[in-house]
Amino acid sequence: MEKRIAEEIYYLMELGRRFEYAAKEHYMTGEISGFLHLDIGQEGLSVAAMRAFDHGDVFTTYREHVMAIARGIEPRAVMAELFGKATGVSGGKGGSMHLFDPSHFFYGGDAIVGGHLPNAVGCAYARKLQNATHGVMALFGDGASNGGAFFESLNIASAWKLPVLFLCENNRYAIGTEITRVSPFLEQAKKAEPYMPTMEVDGMDAVAVYEAVSEAREYIEKGHGPIFVEAFTCRYEGHSMSDAGTYRSVQEMEICKSKDPIVRMKKYLHKHYGMEEAYFEEVGKKAQAVVDAAVEYAAQSPEPDTAALYEHVFCKECSDVVS
Repeated sequence: MEKRIAEEIYYLMELGRRFEYAAKEHYMTGEISGFLHLDIGQEGLSVAAMRAFDHGDVFTTYREHVMAIARGIEPRAVMAELFGKATGVSGGKGGSMHLFDPSHFFYGGDAIVGGHLPNAVGCAYARKLQNATHGVMALFGDGASNGGAFFESLNIASAWKLPVLFLCENNRYAIGTEITRVSPFLEQAKKAEPYMPTMEVDGMDAVAVYEAVSEAREYIEKGHGPIFVEAFTCRYEGHSMSDAGTYRSVQEMEICKSKDPIVRMKKYLHKHYGMEEAYFEEVGKKAQAVVDAAVEYAAQSPEPDTAALYEHVFCKECSDVVS
């Protein structure tokens, strides 16, 4: 991995984790309401996948704060959205679960488990008709692989040779049930094998994720059709702030945290590029300053006007027809 990319990924992981800690803090104080799904522990996957898939369309789930920031959306716009403010990336209407920014080709935050997969396939079909040089990446959790939309999407993408990268972040627990209790095996890529090539990667290793997603992106861009990548990862928090995560043992979490992606990336930068502790401290300070500024911006931003309730309900063309 190039030094520039490695440094960028490390910074974004530090930024992402500090952002999530701040989100958790302000959820506890009541400034963020609704649902809050934290990405702490999965930053290696979220950041590296976004940076490797640096062009093309991205569809993802509601655990998307770090992905959105890594995609290029301003941290303050993401934090303001969590605060429900008018300056948020979705105008304060989406909150934590619905970050959406077409200018960054980021169609994220779908609250229905697996519900965004058909949308991603439809987008890939459109890109193929447009003879676009890029494709589509659809990120989803292991739990989504048990839904009907999952198999329908794989089937159509394969039959029509669509440029879709299906990226499964397998943290083993979906919302709160161990995947092998509801699926006959841990490796969800087995479900995709009849349809397309599959790859497996350590989702706690940002370098490995970057390389795997880069390879998969090149595959779909060459017109070979879809590909499935499964990244085995681990979230440190529960499914959401309302989940205490008691279904996981202390020993299991110790093993999980021993593979921390940020620590592993620090070791990589030290080994390959000689980065010392002073560098990591400086990056941490820079990331924290961005997060602090984002919180301040969100806190001072205005609430959406009540008139906004009637905006974006219909597209302009549709409202003209209705009227």
